[in-house]
Amino acid sequence: MALLDKDRIFTNLYGYQPWNLKEAQARGAWDNTKALIERGRDAIIDEMKASGLRGRGGAGFPTGMKWSFMPKQPPLDQNGNPKPSFLVINADESEPGSCKDREIMRHDPHLLFEGALVAGFAMGARAAYIYIRGEYIREAETLFAAREEAYAAGLLGKNACGSGYDFDVFVHRGAGAYICGEETAMIESLEGKKGQPRLKPPFPAGAGLYGCPTTVNNVESIAVAPTILRRGAAWFSSFGRENNKGTKLFQISGHVNRPCVVEEEMSIPFSELIERHCGGIRGGKDNLLAVIPGGSSVPLVPAAEIWDAPMDFDGLRAVGSGLGTAAVIVMDKSTDIVRAISRISYFYKHESCGQCTPCREGTGWMWRVMERLRTGDAEVEEIDMLQQVTKQVEGHTICALGDAAAWPIQGLIRHFRPELERRIAENVREAAE
Repeated sequence: MALLDKDRIFTNLYGYQPWNLKEAQARGAWDNTKALIERGRDAIIDEMKASGLRGRGGAGFPTGMKWSFMPKQPPLDQNGNPKPSFLVINADESEPGSCKDREIMRHDPHLLFEGALVAGFAMGARAAYIYIRGEYIREAETLFAAREEAYAAGLLGKNACGSGYDFDVFVHRGAGAYICGEETAMIESLEGKKGQPRLKPPFPAGAGLYGCPTTVNNVESIAVAPTILRRGAAWFSSFGRENNKGTKLFQISGHVNRPCVVEEEMSIPFSELIERHCGGIRGGKDNLLAVIPGGSSVPLVPAAEIWDAPMDFDGLRAVGSGLGTAAVIVMDKSTDIVRAISRISYFYKHESCGQCTPCREGTGWMWRVMERLRTGDAEVEEIDMLQQVTKQVEGHTICALGDAAAWPIQGLIRHFRPELERRIAENVREAAE
């Protein structure tokens, strides 16, 4: 069953109406936000837990639970004064294939600001920092302008929304580094340092931005919070399967007739998502080769396995991949699949911060072998050696970039090994001739 228009949270996803405050309020944003805040911190967090919302940035950690990790009594600094707490909003949307958060920031920024206030209050945060990707020029302009509107209307700042709660929001532009999408690297970058992931523990909830308790959340996770509180956890959790609740922004690119970003309910079958919103696969269903269902860091899934798969965390894990950011990259039979995965390998080699040896050395090594496999200029034994190296990188780095570099290659070997072997055999035959 398709998501009905009345159940959509992002009603201006395509920018058919202006983004400004007056229009946003007409769509329901900032509607008696004071009443939401008056429910109290515990009630807000309990409602978010009951809604079943899981983080929309890729990892899928339960949002309400993450908020509850923030200390009720803030730790004291060396002078005995309580440290402030912070909310950091990850708007550094750098995952290849992912383009959902930019639509929120371009066309419905006030949903994000209201969500920041409600979430910040629930965690006892003093301020929110929105860390936006450096390449998002227009989106940043919109955020700056919307922030000014919210401050001028008394919705942010001192006594935000008349609630008696003081809350500031800062918009910080990154410089185009993929690694800064990792939460601790983002915190380092916000502090003015080189964007490199930190060792954990300590976790950000204990010692994050400026050594203070911090929660890092994705744009979509924060922007849906006020609507969930207004309409109730039961409404939100009525969509999707158990443990995969709510509505979700899917971004579909590649070989479909109509690429798009669309809000749908979780657990919608892949076939329904593509047929209903994208006009089907280019050249028909039988022309589908493979799909990367969650952004470039998750393993590809061949056509036969993805077609009826439910688009949620558990459904895609069952086919050996993941939902990630729900950036669905569709590849038809015209795709050079080895070249596509090799190009993704180059991206991770380029974006590795170089802090961990397995990632610094392994990403370049994997890309070079992938390039040789692309042309067939390799030995068959190197396929197994490459697989072995991906296992030496995966799970052996401070952050998940090592995993992200390894998984696409593992997916290729798992599903398209005959294609790799065919290229090597063809290259040997040509050399013999």
